[in-house]
Amino acid sequence: MRKRMPVLAVTVLLVVSIMLVGCAGGAVGTLQFQANGEDFVRQGFVSKDGWSINFDHVYITLADITAYQTDPPYDPHTGGSINGKVTAGLNQAYTVDLAEGGENAPPILVGEVPDVAVGHYNAISWNMVKAESGPAAGYSLVMIGTAEKDGQVVDFTINIDAECGYDCGEYVGDVRKGILSEGSTADLEMTFHFDHIFGDAETPLDDELNQGALGFEYFIDYADGNTVDINMTEMHLGHVGEGHCYCLCD
Repeated sequence: MRKRMPVLAVTVLLVVSIMLVGCAGGAVGTLQFQANGEDFVRQGFVSKDGWSINFDHVYITLADITAYQTDPPYDPHTGGSINGKVTAGLNQAYTVDLAEGGENAPPILVGEVPDVAVGHYNAISWNMVKAESGPAAGYSLVMIGTAEKDGQVVDFTINIDAECGYDCGEYVGDVRKGILSEGSTADLEMTFHFDHIFGDAETPLDDELNQGALGFEYFIDYADGNTVDINMTEMHLGHVGEGHCYCLCD
């Protein structure tokens, strides 16, 4: 995992700083960074072991968020650091609630950077770190909600303190992201696949996703807020849409 400087969990209203290489005097635009827990978080889902999960809050703390223009494109399957000829990013830590809003809420805007060099930002990196204050203080990921199966209801608070670094290539989805033209706004997305932790009943049990997921049953002993001891590197939580990331966790 990349070496980190100390960070302070803050809200998206704090001023961001710009890290730019080689853009002085050139065409610029605004780059936005979004976080998306997908419908799994906003609408709930059924785990691979049959628990219907609904989230009230999913707090995640993100730091050192950086976008890159890379040539050749970064390949997360090979690992290693991203080398970008142009970079732009946020230098604070941000705690966001991925469950904020209704069932059809858009991704969460984490922050934006104005006056960045135009071009295609085809890679992104970030760290998932422990929050230093607020509702997730002491943890990098806090999941709060209710799970139900066969009439049994479990109110859960699941606390994870693992700190992880994610290095990701280009966003993969219905549209391309990160293509910034002069005077315009482009966005990049940090996507979090919670079915990789709990599994998905709508996916065959012998599918690779469910084979690697723990299910909900595993977390019942931690539902009262005890810190969960799992290998977050193996959970493959962070993505860029359906695009993959290289992940290394403490």
